[in-house]
Amino acid sequence: IFRQVFTDGRPLPKDPNPVWQGYSIGHWEGDDFVVESSGFNGKAWMDTNGHPTTDALHLIERYHRKDLGHLEIAITIDDPKAYTQQWTVHEVAELQPDTELLEYICEENNRDVGHFVGK
Repeated sequence: IFRQVFTDGRPLPKDPNPVWQGYSIGHWEGDDFVVESSGFNGKAWMDTNGHPTTDALHLIERYHRKDLGHLEIAITIDDPKAYTQQWTVHEVAELQPDTELLEYICEENNRDVGHFVGK
């Protein structure tokens, strides 16, 4: 997945053109890289379980490099049209230097295409 995160100091637009990945801006707060996103089109799922999102989705992601091999990630999810309150998900990404990345093409690798709307 590809998205742009603008780091030139611009604010989030008040009325962005809605897109799949939203519109994202980033800045540093001490050792944390903070990304704020809005302007989603409301057509994407929150996760592979199909939890919905709407055009009101607002995300704040915080990335903190704990040490050489660990990246702490906290994502605050706020979507008042879909959920009654915001929540924060915490993840730790671990460096895996001997791992080979493989290309994943959604349609070719999807074993459950039938559940998609319109298929």
